[in-house]
Amino acid sequence: MDKYIGKKLEGRYEITELIGVGGMADVYKATDIIDNKEVAVKILKKEFAENEEFLRRFRNESKAIALLSHPNIVKVYDVNFTDRLQYIVMEYIDGITLKEYIDNEKVLTWKDSVHFIIQVLRALQHAHDRGIVHRDIKPQNIMLFTDGTIKVMDFGIAKFAREDGGTQTDQAIGTVHYISPEQARGDETDEKSDIYSVGVMLYEMLTGQKPFDTDNPISIAVMHMQNTPERPRAINPDIPAGLEEIILRAMEKDPENRYQTAADMIRDIEAFKANNSMTFGYYAEEDDAQTESASADSPTMYFNSTAAQAAAATTSSRRNTRTAYQEEEYYEDDEEEEEERHSLFIPVMTGITIAFIIVAVFFILWLVKGVLNGTGSKNKYTMPDLVGSDYYEAKDTYGFLDLQIEETEYTSFEKDVIYFQDIQVGENVANGQVVKVNVSLGINMTVVPDVHGYNHEYARKVLEQEGFVVEEKYEMSSDGTKENDVIRTEPAAGEELEAGKPVVVFVSRGMNNDSIEIPSMIGQTLEQATTLCEYYGLIVETLDEASLEEEGTIIGQEPEAGEFVETGSTVKLIYSNGEDPSGRVTYTLPIPSFVTTGRFTIDIIDASGTSRSSKTIVAGIANSATIDIEGTGTETLTVVLTGSDGKSSTVGTYKFNFAEQNFTKVNEDINAAFEAVGATEPTDPPTDPPTEYVEPVTDAPQTEYVAPVETDAPQTEYVEPMTNPDLPASSSSSE
Repeated sequence: MDKYIGKKLEGRYEITELIGVGGMADVYKATDIIDNKEVAVKILKKEFAENEEFLRRFRNESKAIALLSHPNIVKVYDVNFTDRLQYIVMEYIDGITLKEYIDNEKVLTWKDSVHFIIQVLRALQHAHDRGIVHRDIKPQNIMLFTDGTIKVMDFGIAKFAREDGGTQTDQAIGTVHYISPEQARGDETDEKSDIYSVGVMLYEMLTGQKPFDTDNPISIAVMHMQNTPERPRAINPDIPAGLEEIILRAMEKDPENRYQTAADMIRDIEAFKANNSMTFGYYAEEDDAQTESASADSPTMYFNSTAAQAAAATTSSRRNTRTAYQEEEYYEDDEEEEEERHSLFIPVMTGITIAFIIVAVFFILWLVKGVLNGTGSKNKYTMPDLVGSDYYEAKDTYGFLDLQIEETEYTSFEKDVIYFQDIQVGENVANGQVVKVNVSLGINMTVVPDVHGYNHEYARKVLEQEGFVVEEKYEMSSDGTKENDVIRTEPAAGEELEAGKPVVVFVSRGMNNDSIEIPSMIGQTLEQATTLCEYYGLIVETLDEASLEEEGTIIGQEPEAGEFVETGSTVKLIYSNGEDPSGRVTYTLPIPSFVTTGRFTIDIIDASGTSRSSKTIVAGIANSATIDIEGTGTETLTVVLTGSDGKSSTVGTYKFNFAEQNFTKVNEDINAAFEAVGATEPTDPPTDPPTEYVEPVTDAPQTEYVAPVETDAPQTEYVEPMTNPDLPASSSSSE
């Protein structure tokens, strides 16, 4: 049974069941006994709690999602980082993942697909505006409620896009089926990488298949970098042409040719929803005749949407840049045009006249239809979902609406975020339609009062009057606070906290003269920590380790903070020696003797499936190959061998110690890996048999073997001479 199930974290979150297992952390369903609600608790795995890199990612996750407050992003209620346990308390979602829904439906309608994608894009725009890039957008990380609401979760590898630096690992984390080309290359990533992943998801929803899919993750990553996917309409002809253009633009290989922001992509989708027969012309050939034909055949392409006009204006500056998809446009009238060139004037004038008549008829019918519907020249749109959007961004995005603020108040939404609209989503609205919205003033923050030294009952009343929920914890006092009085609070006195949030009150159990509670000394200098231990009468042992922390800084301690020990007990202090824990390790792969020819690729893969280092080798040149990899601390990595035909096999798993610049084997089977990718010794026999056999020289005289002459006479049988010098060589003759 799982060790956490049945436990109560911090006396508040009672773990009931395991609901998810991830690479860095496990997710549990729990009950918040104070607020009486179900929550999800993500607990960092113990094997990573002592690893600086993993701990940094986990802390970054909490830091990132704590900044986010949006209806389409999973909420975070609490974060805890003690020396013994690190966890995040999140909103519990009773729904399914978008992946489960796609697997069940196979192919989604374009209306459902657009409904889901717009919500994902709004969540990403909210994050991108705060400098946060998700970098792992995939259906598995998106939850779906029964009412069709989408929530994006797991910003576990989110990177602050405005921060400088970052290792290659930071830059190239992602899921291979949805990874952007720049992520696959290990380049720097930004908001446009998330746009690419959204395009891949929309492609999958509408076609029922991923753009690139093989059994080899490395091959898929290469395809994202180099290959052009099949056009969506070639797989599913029911996809509207305009929506196909949106998908392909989001999936451009070059980030500069994609949508530059999530808001840009939303703008095109809203324009398409308003007129789903429209196209954007992103992949039209630069041909005057073709342009004229398109104008004649589609006279109302941009007439019904100011948003579409804005998109067209944006696109016009990029028309000189051809894309991979421009080479796949087809023209069915080429042969007919070739035949008609024999006569220039009459056929051309006839065609122009007919085209003009057809356009005029359609234009008149369009006007008549507008009059009959009572709309005149007003354009019709579908009311978008504004809740959760920034008011000022919404005004820019939906220029065809007249957004007016009706009410403002403090809410759980951030400042200037819309939390109500008076026209329901999906209703028809006209150009210039007035829409009343309620806009948040932000979260109502209250200063935590100072209740140190108060009796815990009185302190509870003071805090509850300020609107806080009080949670009490008891501990032994080390500062003289008498029993049942308040030692401190978390958050501390003077800090701001949202009304209705819990304040932890630490209540004194009295002074304990027999035992000592170990304080936290992480981050202190060695001198400070030693002085503190001596003050409590503890014996100090020290151990230095390589660390990025400043030399002499405490990076670990045993026992951990919060444990009680007797006076005179030994405390081990682990401090930084100032040496850089990062380094380069050279991995050597012996090439088996039976491998005489062939070209192979060696990849060193990390836990996320990302290739950290790669090298191509040719057999027959040397009996081994080396490959360098850089990193920090200690990591367990996998070495994968790929043959020229694309077959891959695992060579082994190794633990790399970058500080000491060495590696140790966890498991390994080199011969089996080469055999699995088709590397075998040539079996063709030699064309010319040897005519003379000479035994290797030994201390004894040897007998020379001469090939027999072909005759009809019986031949002499050859017996290999004995090499023992103490015995004479012998042979036998035929009878």
